[in-house]
Amino acid sequence: MNPSLELRAVRKTFGALVAVDEISLAAEPGTIFGLLGPNGAGKTTTIRMIMDILAPDSGEVRFFGAPRGADLLDRVGYLPEERGLYRRMTVVDHLAFFGELHGMQRRDSRRPIGEWLERVGLAEWGERRVEELSKGMQQKVQLVGTVLHDPDVIVLDEPFSGLDPINQGLFKDLLAEYKARGKTILFSTHVMEQAEKLCDRICLISKGRAVLSGELAAIKSEFGGRTYRVEASGDLERLEGIGGVGSVLRQDGSVRLVLEPDAEPSRVLAEMVGFLEVREFRSAEPELEEIFISAVRDAA
Repeated sequence: MNPSLELRAVRKTFGALVAVDEISLAAEPGTIFGLLGPNGAGKTTTIRMIMDILAPDSGEVRFFGAPRGADLLDRVGYLPEERGLYRRMTVVDHLAFFGELHGMQRRDSRRPIGEWLERVGLAEWGERRVEELSKGMQQKVQLVGTVLHDPDVIVLDEPFSGLDPINQGLFKDLLAEYKARGKTILFSTHVMEQAEKLCDRICLISKGRAVLSGELAAIKSEFGGRTYRVEASGDLERLEGIGGVGSVLRQDGSVRLVLEPDAEPSRVLAEMVGFLEVREFRSAEPELEEIFISAVRDAA
C-alpha cells in the first residue's frame, strides 16, 4: 500500500539559512503522524511545502503514490498555524466558501455544514457574522472548514495552540474518528505530551534536520532500557557531569536520566552514590520529551 503522504529528501533554504534539510517521511492510511520539534525547527516550512505554498529547492512531495498535483490537494484538508477568517462573513457563507475551494457546490455543502455546526455546538450561530463569535467558536469554524469536504489526508499546523480544554477534546476526538475511518492525519507540535498520547509515528526535527523518525512504540522501546527514575538527596546538579548520562530531567520531585547507548547503569549508580543519598534507581518508560532531548544532543 502506498503512503498517503510522502516526503523524499525535501530541502528548503532562505539565503544562507537552511530551513529544512532533506527531510524524508511517510504517513500511512489510518495513522496519526507527528511532526515534532521546538519553535523554529522547520515544521511550518515543511508543512507549507507539503501544501504547495512554498516550493522545495530539491526533493519531492507525493500523495497517494503520485507526485503532488492540484487534483490530489483537493483530497487534503489543511489547518494553517496562522488562523484567519473573514470577519464580516456569516459562518454558513464562510464554510460554503471553504467547500467551494475544494470543488463542493454550495447546494451540496448545505447539509454537511448544518450537521457539522450541530456537532460542534454552533447550530444557532450559522447566520451570525464571524466577528460576533468568541475565539473558541472561531476555532471550531476553522476546524469544520478543514474537514468539510471529507479529505483523505488532514494536515494540521500546531492545531492545539491556544485551544481551551473543551476544544482540545473536540480536536482529539475528531482525529481519533478520522484515524478509525482509515484517513491519514499529520500534525505539527512542539508539545511532546500531546504527540505522545496521539501519534502512531513521529519525525523529530531540530534546526531543519530529522534527528529521529519512526514508529513511536518502537522508538520508546529502543530508549526503554536507557531511562531511569532517580530519587535522591544532595547536589543533583552533578548528575549531568557523570559519564554516560545523556540527559537529566527533573520532574515531580524526582529525576529522570536518559543514559547514552553504551553506558553501564551499574557504573552510573556507583558514581552517584559517591555524592548523593540515593533512595531509588530504577528503569522507567521513557517520555517523548526525554527522547527528543537525547536525540538532539546525539545529533549535535
